[in-house]
Amino acid sequence: MLGDYPLKGRRASEIAAHIEQGVSRGLIAPGTALPPLRDLAAELGVNPNTVAAAYRLLRDRGVIETAGRRGSRVLPRPSLTPRDQIQVPVPPHARDLSTGNPDPALLPDLGAALAAAAESARTSPVLYGSAAAVPELLDLARASFEADALPGGPIVVASGSLDAVERILGAWLRPGDAVAVEDPGWGSLLDLLPAMGLRPAPVLLDDEGPLPASLAAALEEGARAVIVTSRAQNPTGAALTARRAEELRAVLAGHPDVVLIEDDHGHGMVDQPYHPLAGSGPLRWAVVRSAAKAYGPDLRLSVAVGDAETVGRVAGRLRLGAGWVSHVLQRTVAELWRTDAAPAAAVAATYRARRDALLGELAARGIEAHGESGLNVWVPVPDETSALAALVQRGWVVAPGARYRIQSPPGLRFTTAALDTTDARRLADDLAAVLGTGGGRSRLV
Repeated sequence: MLGDYPLKGRRASEIAAHIEQGVSRGLIAPGTALPPLRDLAAELGVNPNTVAAAYRLLRDRGVIETAGRRGSRVLPRPSLTPRDQIQVPVPPHARDLSTGNPDPALLPDLGAALAAAAESARTSPVLYGSAAAVPELLDLARASFEADALPGGPIVVASGSLDAVERILGAWLRPGDAVAVEDPGWGSLLDLLPAMGLRPAPVLLDDEGPLPASLAAALEEGARAVIVTSRAQNPTGAALTARRAEELRAVLAGHPDVVLIEDDHGHGMVDQPYHPLAGSGPLRWAVVRSAAKAYGPDLRLSVAVGDAETVGRVAGRLRLGAGWVSHVLQRTVAELWRTDAAPAAAVAATYRARRDALLGELAARGIEAHGESGLNVWVPVPDETSALAALVQRGWVVAPGARYRIQSPPGLRFTTAALDTTDARRLADDLAAVLGTGGGRSRLV
């Protein structure tokens, strides 16, 4: 029994399905401890190995976590309840600053690039047996990686940053392994890990990126992979500085067996320099760059460079599933990239000006806020729920920090991509009224 929810099943798959159904319907609450193996086996009249197999299935599906003698329990946020479902309704009178989207006005017109891709498809149609990647896209990606002094390596094309990260993790890790991730960090990534049966190991960060001591602690506790956002960190806007990158490389040098993944999804829409961690010690590494922020979220494409075995495993697994990313899409992105259809310097300057406008207004009112790069500003608050509700009443909808946090203090994420100066001033006034003089007492770390 789990409270008033009776457990059923004779086979491992039946037991697992019944528990999963209870979690998805809200009849088994997050954090609930599951019965010990032998107790449940006796209750159901099955072999303890059958219950153990059911629990493994649930762990691999991201529903529960197992901790040896401490037993098994439903995850605080199982993969059945993704973080993006934590939403605040947008009233008709309110401005929605919760999305994390780029400004549509700064995205390029796709017409010419799509026409070029369509003409290429007409004259050189892609058939089974064709190369997986478009040479022009690979050349552009290789040039950008080389310009940032990354170690040489093969390149693979995937369907966005998260797809690439998932494939890289799947190439080396197994259910139960821990992954060092930023906290607060990208909500979709924090959902992906338990869905793969992996455990997030939170790493605290400040405006310069992950804190070296926190990363070192996660690695000492057994994390087998590290995921770092180079620039435009979501949700805080953190960007690696040269100093912080050097400190993190020193930490990573002592862990050559860890898998290092750098997510540089802000490439093409930020003006901070890129400071690579690759080449610092880990033998397995990859750097991922996405088209979503610079060219539009619907262009589901990323390029990743890495060591030969990692990229080889990812490409091999891709061939067995999707096969390849559409060449029409690849050629479209390559044409946008080649022609600088969304001028990176101008786009980055616009986003910086809008970010800085809000940061400046908040600072003038004594409110702590963070946003070194990218599309968002993170504001620590003492209580998310009350601050969210009060802002909605004043006409602002923002993203609750619970979407992005594991253990870090509460906060709110404001998307500034399309926020003008006048709105920034009005928003700062309203937030100051909500938080009171001096802002909140909570901090990023």
